[in-house]
Amino acid sequence: MFLDDRKKKILQSIIDDYISTAEPVGSRTVARKHELGLSSATIRNEMADLEEMGYLTQPHTSAGRIPSDKGYRFYVDQLMRQSELTVEEIYSIKSAMETKINELSQLLKQVSVIMSRITKYTSMAAIPERKNSVLKAVQVVPVERGKALVIVITNAGTVKNSLIKISETVLPEFLISVSNIFNEKLSGLTIEQINLPIIREIEILIGSSQEVLMPILNGVIDCIEQIDSAEVFLEGAINMLNYPEFSDVDRAREFLNLMVEKDLISRVLKDISVDNDGVVIKIGKENDIEEMRDCSLVTTTYTAGNLVIGTIGIIGPTRMEYSKVLAAVNFMKKKMQEEVEKLIGKDPGRT
Repeated sequence: MFLDDRKKKILQSIIDDYISTAEPVGSRTVARKHELGLSSATIRNEMADLEEMGYLTQPHTSAGRIPSDKGYRFYVDQLMRQSELTVEEIYSIKSAMETKINELSQLLKQVSVIMSRITKYTSMAAIPERKNSVLKAVQVVPVERGKALVIVITNAGTVKNSLIKISETVLPEFLISVSNIFNEKLSGLTIEQINLPIIREIEILIGSSQEVLMPILNGVIDCIEQIDSAEVFLEGAINMLNYPEFSDVDRAREFLNLMVEKDLISRVLKDISVDNDGVVIKIGKENDIEEMRDCSLVTTTYTAGNLVIGTIGIIGPTRMEYSKVLAAVNFMKKKMQEEVEKLIGKDPGRT
């Protein structure tokens, strides 16, 4: 059924109030707080219609109404007023981003902390599985007698390392030679292109005993497997306990347990971000995971040039302050892209 302007204004007023107070909203409250030029009785009748249409629901113990998922969806798509971050919030973000950052994972952790602090919800930042990541460099560096550090760097700004034990007879010059061979054979290849024949060819070129070779090979393979795994950074899960929706101990425990399942969160973010470079909002039952059915998720991808690097987002109660969260996510996306391009360049797909 079509919503006329009067119903839209009433629905907007109810949702704005409920987001602010977490209390069911009655017709007298709407009439008193919002200059709609309507009597309490008229508003009550319109609220009954909105409930019948599925935009509002009525808790059993209250005479007031609260928004349904359908109501929130209509609000976000058509009624919500745009919001901007405050000068203080923008300054806080810019100051935090001025910290010296040398690696993408470090940047994502910083971004998660900032977004959680600004929104007061749970923030997440993810790097998906990186089978298409291009290897930029491999280094095998002596640390101390009998130990070396294998370092693998990709064009997407990912740096992984693995500490290995090596024969005490191995000289630094040999490790430099080994690094050169790995770079000659692996630099410019994607993770997916590195296969057993290439590894065997590297073994032949290095030409050392298995005792010397295997720790180094295993270290490189360990780094590659780390790169190929998705990374998820979560901050502020404890923030959710400040909201009445999570005052129930079982509900709070359920949410906190979900936040530990980083593989599951990674898949959720990956599914949402596929073929979408804007902001995606999933409200309540629009989420596929049962434990998130009374939460809303706001996400966007960040890129370098035309390459999608990963996803950032906010999870909160369906009663979240959508306009504030959207402003934060959009601003952070812009800052993220600036920082990512500083870190790895505008075209990280090129070798």
